[in-house]
Amino acid sequence: MSDATATVVADKGVAAGFRVHDVLTKPIAPEDLVRAIDKAATPVGAFDRVSVGFPGYVRDGRVLTAPNLGTDALAGFDLQTTLAQHWGKPVRVLNDADVQGFGAIKGHGLEMMLTLGTGAGTALFRDGEIMPHLELGHHPVSGGKTYDEYIGNAAREKKGKKAWNKRVAKVIEILRVVVRFDHLYIGGGNAKDITFALPPDVTIVPNTDGLTGGIKLWRQDGNAEPTVDTAAVEPSEASEASI
Repeated sequence: MSDATATVVADKGVAAGFRVHDVLTKPIAPEDLVRAIDKAATPVGAFDRVSVGFPGYVRDGRVLTAPNLGTDALAGFDLQTTLAQHWGKPVRVLNDADVQGFGAIKGHGLEMMLTLGTGAGTALFRDGEIMPHLELGHHPVSGGKTYDEYIGNAAREKKGKKAWNKRVAKVIEILRVVVRFDHLYIGGGNAKDITFALPPDVTIVPNTDGLTGGIKLWRQDGNAEPTVDTAAVEPSEASEASI
């Protein structure tokens, strides 16, 4: 289960609308996904361009995997082009951890984003530039369990917060050895349940970074190109629907 949410934000990152939720269940057909996103975006009013954070592997706006929404139904679906044609607006679609990472990073050195929610999402940035996406959430980490299974929401509910915190601490040290990050940012709905003291190079960030990250997608090359010419629709105070 996942939420489709939409918020309009001004170009300076100030929320100018309100948040809308529409619960999505697995599996979901491409046309139902578009309908849910459109339903979430409609009440927020006018917008000039759209940034979409999608819970799965996205390359060039096309869904490759969607573990929480149904890979069999969505694999190969060009969500970016479909939404751009539907709204007649420029759209960029990236993995949701990538989008939140754009809002969290400082742009110096090797920075990593870790999101803790239904599963575990990751994103890597080098000097502010996004690196090829890695679905570490589906890589085995302990006892045959993937990161999703080890520190995802199901594990938090089954094992309890104390044991889950120990697992998160372990994962942080594994990522430190594997990635050698200069700074790690932790977000997602379950980040608030971290109770242990974090080292100086690890910071919990708010989920609003997903909104400012949506704006920054239009200031970076990223891995997604706009599918509609943006020259005529990017006023200095343009508004965005960040989904």
